[in-house]
Amino acid sequence: MHATLPLMRDSDFPAIRRKQPETLQVNLGYKCNQSCVHCHVNAGPTRTETMSRETVNEVLEFTRAARIAKLDLTGGAPELNVHFRDLVRAARELDVHVMDRCNLTILEQPGQEDLAQFLAAQQVEVVASMPCYLEENVDRQRGKGVFDASVRALKTLNRLGYGQPNSGLQLTLVYNPQGAVLPPPQQSLETDYRRHLSERFGISFNHLYVITNMPIQRFGSMLISKGQFEHYMVLLKNAYEADNLNGVMCRNLLSVDWRGYVYDCDFNQMLGLPLAYKGRARSHLRDLIGVDLAHNEITVADHCYGCTAGQGSSCGGALVE
Repeated sequence: MHATLPLMRDSDFPAIRRKQPETLQVNLGYKCNQSCVHCHVNAGPTRTETMSRETVNEVLEFTRAARIAKLDLTGGAPELNVHFRDLVRAARELDVHVMDRCNLTILEQPGQEDLAQFLAAQQVEVVASMPCYLEENVDRQRGKGVFDASVRALKTLNRLGYGQPNSGLQLTLVYNPQGAVLPPPQQSLETDYRRHLSERFGISFNHLYVITNMPIQRFGSMLISKGQFEHYMVLLKNAYEADNLNGVMCRNLLSVDWRGYVYDCDFNQMLGLPLAYKGRARSHLRDLIGVDLAHNEITVADHCYGCTAGQGSSCGGALVE
């Protein structure tokens, strides 16, 4: 795989600083039942990295001490971590809003037959990968048969109340472009998704997040192989909007890898760019319990232009409408 960080280190991206953390995004491991072309984690069925029980306990301790409002669980497929359900239950007991970044097809994996019911019972927000409402595009990006499996999963979630009025069960879909282009406007695309999925499949959902593809890991390597990396970086930089700096997710989010080490965002985690704090090479979550990280400088490189291009991009979708 081609490394992209050496091509982005000499960056002119503006210096930015943190606010108080509100969201803790936790990568529970890189194992996944899929191997998607756009995956910035390079996750897949052969990956073995997984968060231990000890580190899960440290996540909960930090969440309690820092009064974290949202716990954003990701992977890989986070549900494949054997401690996933215990972590969800404990976080909900702390009255923390839990988000599960779900690839949908995991609901049909052996041993996960009751996963949807568990998520509903715990009132977990499901943030579901759905990179297009057309079968051909989804299967090209995520694998043959993924679209049909995703539709079945969405129908299951709908039957449990997800995406339904007044249920309190939030279902958010996630779109990302098929290639080296910026995503379309989030609001208009959400309208298209809602109309198509409702008319064809009777599926409903609450929100659509539109996310820009990051030039790192599997997607970045593909860009290099096709000779498109430089062109894509020029595209991102030319679309830079300074107003997006105020809303970038790294200001109030902390990212934790499967070993418990802390980063300013999930993308920095995948590039091996740890949170910079008091000159340490890297910081573990246990070392930051009780630490005030407000105003701490955020580690940046050229991939940060992906979050500030056009309408902006974050794990919560576009930054502006």
